[in-house]
Amino acid sequence: MTAVARPGKIVAVGKNYLDHVREMGGIEAAAEPILFMKPPSAVIGDGEAILLPAMSSHVDYEGELVAVIGARLHHASVEEALRGVRGYCCGNDVTARDLQAKDGQWTRAKGFDTFAALGPALAGPLDPADLRLVTRLNGEVRQDSRTSLLITPVGELLAFISRVMTLEPGDAVYTGTPAGVGPLHEGDLVEVEIEGIGVLRNPVRRAPS
Repeated sequence: MTAVARPGKIVAVGKNYLDHVREMGGIEAAAEPILFMKPPSAVIGDGEAILLPAMSSHVDYEGELVAVIGARLHHASVEEALRGVRGYCCGNDVTARDLQAKDGQWTRAKGFDTFAALGPALAGPLDPADLRLVTRLNGEVRQDSRTSLLITPVGELLAFISRVMTLEPGDAVYTGTPAGVGPLHEGDLVEVEIEGIGVLRNPVRRAPS
């Protein structure tokens, strides 16, 4: 399979659902979105395998709505930002949780090859304000939420990012994951489903040593 986007850059936001903030040990939402980057080399598409790296013993799934940019956004308003989206897809912001804690920052934990799953299709026009997001692990529901519960909604998030860095056509923005994240193991099948988009399916394998 081929990913629905080959972004020049991937921007993501951490702790953008309050229930996820609390499951990670926090109490309140941050005053501003917490941004981080994932490298384009991390991208895989629907049906491609997530590879568990040898240097991590705890790799989590994180189901998310992803916005793929269609028009250059620089200091955009919320309305301009939403109009600038080419389409939306499902995403899995795969994370080496042990390395995230160890490093004190997120680049290595979020940046391994295969750690940015995108798919199965690019849907648009689509209103991202209230979509159901479900993540299943081996057929069992692990995350079940709605984008209406995002702390910073999609349009506001894109506008905020555009005041930090220009978003270019093709860039992908992961908008945050709800509560229910958990570990992946070799042989698992993880699915992220968002209404109006479809189901992103990725098997899990051990990376070659």
